[in-house]
Amino acid sequence: MDNKETYDFDSKCAMHYNIKGPVNSVAPPIYTSSTYYVDSADHGAVLCAQDKPTDGRSEWLYTRWGNPTNEIPERMITQLEGGYATILTSSGMAAITSSILALLKTGDHAVFSVNIYGGTYEFITDLLPKMGISVDIVDPRDINNYASKIKDNTKLLYGETPANPTLILTDIAALAALGKQHGIPTMVDSTFGSVYNQKPITYGIDIVLHSATKYYSGHTDLVAGTITCASADHYKHISHYVRLLGGTPSPFTGYLLQRGIKTLHLRMPRHNENALTIARFLEKHPKIETVHYPGLESHPQHELAKKQMQGGFGGIIAFTVKGGAEAGRKVIESVQLITLAVSLGGVESLIEQASTMTHIMVPKEERERGGIADGLLRFSVGCENVQDLIQDLTNALNQVVV
Repeated sequence: MDNKETYDFDSKCAMHYNIKGPVNSVAPPIYTSSTYYVDSADHGAVLCAQDKPTDGRSEWLYTRWGNPTNEIPERMITQLEGGYATILTSSGMAAITSSILALLKTGDHAVFSVNIYGGTYEFITDLLPKMGISVDIVDPRDINNYASKIKDNTKLLYGETPANPTLILTDIAALAALGKQHGIPTMVDSTFGSVYNQKPITYGIDIVLHSATKYYSGHTDLVAGTITCASADHYKHISHYVRLLGGTPSPFTGYLLQRGIKTLHLRMPRHNENALTIARFLEKHPKIETVHYPGLESHPQHELAKKQMQGGFGGIIAFTVKGGAEAGRKVIESVQLITLAVSLGGVESLIEQASTMTHIMVPKEERERGGIADGLLRFSVGCENVQDLIQDLTNALNQVVV
């Protein structure tokens, strides 16, 4: 597969990624071994000192350092993201925390965007200050807000686009350019967008994160994270921290993940199409107050979305029902085809109320600053028949008295 870099996205998802083993199987085996034998003390020393190559390796030492099954999705994701190398982690939060801790130390400062994932918000407002690391949180819709917070000790510019849950966007190219201008690494959580729709590394971002639990997996049956680095230096530094912090996924997780990636190019068009159709339906519904979806012409950042989300606009919609939090609760408790649950990115549709579920840990004033109304619903649109989904929403909205 020497020409894999030139293949189309669809082929990169579906193609066979070979690893050396005792059997020439097309489907990768699950290597459950925690450790691997060495030929001599000198051989062990070489393996302990080696840096992990990006094109596959023939020898392993210990599964916390690397596993042949887990290497398959790492190589797949590197090809899809267009990066130097990828690190697979035990969760999206392991990817986020390990990457941030690798880049920041006591006395450093970082700038984050508002409307980030609730777990990320807790980490940067609770744990980082205890480590002597200061943070500023800015509205990313104007890149000058990032620029205005840069200090001599600023060591990270962090964005999440589309943002969780209001789907506001960060101009990826502008953020990358700002980081390069000041010599500051840039990091983007691209989970909501998915690699099918946007590739931040191609715009100059240094490190791209995903909760692989979501679109990369696509089947709500695993928890994992990914860190893709644009450079060897960032890769070596961050992978060292992942090893130390122990956020290694099981080989079975790696097997399921590579299996899910093989259908990513088939699933994402359906997510994109269904979400856009439903967003247009909701926008016209008399009981809906607001709809947040970057694919809508009415979205204030629609032109930016068209520029940097070239595959489509994703499968997540946020919307508020007239009548506030109680009306929203009535809707999520009345749906039948759609499942009331947190998370996103699976083939099945999920819905939740952000202020009382995924973002309950974010203070109310901070939620309101980011546009998260108490009644905001986050809808992960799945791959079901779109008319069935619309009918389910219609029936649920009929239960609301405005």
